Amino acid sequence: MSATRRPIAALPDRLISQIAAGEVIERPASVLKEIVENAIDANANAIEVRLEAGGIRRISVNDDGHGIEPDELPLALTRHATSKIRSLADLESVASMGFRGEALASIASVARVTLISRTNASAHAWQIDAQNNSIQPAAGNQGTTVDVKGLFDEVPARRKFLKAETTEFGHCMDVMTRIALAHPEIAFKVFHNDKPVRQWPIASLAKRVLDVLGQEFSDNAISVDAAGGPVQIRGFVTRPTAARSRADRQFLFVNGRHVRDRTVSHALKAAYADVLHGDRQPAYVLFVDIDPQSVDVNVHPAKNEVRFRDSGAVHRLVQQVVTQALSESVNVDQNTIEPANGSLPQHPSSSVNSGNWRSLAVPARPSIQSRLSLHEPGARHPISGPLPASNPSWGAGWQTAHTPLADRIDPPTSTGTAKTTEADTDEVWPLGRALAQVHGIYILSQTKDGLILVDMHAAHERVVYEQLKAALDDRHIATQHLLVPLVISVTDTEVGLVQEHGQALAQMGFEMHAGGPQSVVVRSVPALLVRGDIESLVLGILRDMEQVGVSALLTQQRNQLLATMACHGAVRANRQLSIAEMNALLRQMEQTERADQCNHGRPTWIAWRLADLDRLFMRGQ
Repeated sequence: MSATRRPIAALPDRLISQIAAGEVIERPASVLKEIVENAIDANANAIEVRLEAGGIRRISVNDDGHGIEPDELPLALTRHATSKIRSLADLESVASMGFRGEALASIASVARVTLISRTNASAHAWQIDAQNNSIQPAAGNQGTTVDVKGLFDEVPARRKFLKAETTEFGHCMDVMTRIALAHPEIAFKVFHNDKPVRQWPIASLAKRVLDVLGQEFSDNAISVDAAGGPVQIRGFVTRPTAARSRADRQFLFVNGRHVRDRTVSHALKAAYADVLHGDRQPAYVLFVDIDPQSVDVNVHPAKNEVRFRDSGAVHRLVQQVVTQALSESVNVDQNTIEPANGSLPQHPSSSVNSGNWRSLAVPARPSIQSRLSLHEPGARHPISGPLPASNPSWGAGWQTAHTPLADRIDPPTSTGTAKTTEADTDEVWPLGRALAQVHGIYILSQTKDGLILVDMHAAHERVVYEQLKAALDDRHIATQHLLVPLVISVTDTEVGLVQEHGQALAQMGFEMHAGGPQSVVVRSVPALLVRGDIESLVLGILRDMEQVGVSALLTQQRNQLLATMACHGAVRANRQLSIAEMNALLRQMEQTERADQCNHGRPTWIAWRLADLDRLFMRGQ
């Protein structure tokens, strides 16, 4: 039996606002975010937030911004009324936090809202009640106060989805943490149930990061600051040794707006791929500043997603900048950061040629000192020369005879440089002068201000791995034609990707083309991976290209193979080394990127300062 047809009718304005609120207002934290962002757009210097019952009972936000004229107060509560855009051109280059003109109207449809505002030109403040739109004089300083009470009281179906007071308060504090990190030029105060819980004064970005995330984050932070074309990357990433089990300290801001973006997240994951242990997650506070016309912020009503017009270029720039920062941080002096000055360990600023920013590649590894060789007696630098070809599955690209890797470590030789004496070695070298081998596993070294203990296998593994990568990076990718072309079933979208990115796939060593409306034909693959699961690799690469515009799967699989080679080629435990051999390994570590961690993300050395040793023995106490 068919239901009776209902006639088409226009929805009431209040119901339209409640439907819109379902997209924007999920919980008290959503309300808080929208109101505080409006205060930021009003050029506020100080913002005070007062919450009751985790924001369920009340949310009050007071700012000292430019305020709202009395005759504009009703418009402030009207849907699609805003001061931030006027045309499509404005929408395509949004620089403000808000722009949709829906937030206050949506909030007023599910809660009781009162606005009190005063401009610099007004003799006093004015107040409007969203229930009846009545305007009357009020007391108040310059700026705006938005008072929201009884969230979802009249929408019980939404109210029942709210969590406990403590949970909702935690979400509100997450919002304030993100906003405070993005705007160190604004002072924030947060009260809960009339008790002060947070206060962040105006500060530099480094000091705000310290105030918000604490000393542990700051102690392990590396500053990044680089530009390429219309994009600037700045902020802080943490050393891999400070990685966490949860991804709860990952803050990404695009033009000051906190967002979740798979392009940048994928780039950061790729940058940390070689140095994270297990499921550990890096922590970072990263700002991507980009020409507003190169990014679309009008993707979701909650404004927590963006779409880059050239996502591949952004991906390459972020990965390059973070990879370089992690590489150059190995020997940074890890002094603790005093809250008084709010400084953080600095990574030198860099810029990328703006004309070539779309074709960025990870830069060549810097040579800190002349490279030293780990080699067999009588062999001539096998690691920095041709690569071993003992595995036939690596294909024709590995066209050298096998040379055993690093059965012994020879001391460094001096070419055109003054010899370093035993007395001042620890004054010159960051990792100091070797003293002894401990239990056949560790090297004990003395530096100018303490001691260092090195895991010799883990350290040598990283040295060999980076040298293998450097040697392979200097060569063109060797390809292997398949005797029988491989036909892979794909979607229509993936066929389009193969046609669109044919040149990029060819540079990666793949020759493929569309074989039909839902298939591709693979004729050649990188020789290094010819015996692998080609179908899964191709599908993974196409998936990455669809989502973020680029793919690092080929590099990841190549690096996994090289990591296995390095592990088997590194010196083993219980191998007795001479003092000269130990010093040679220390010097190699100083020349190697990411030498503070092995290929599996474990630390390769730890240090004790003299002050630490003095405390252990209670010297001077």
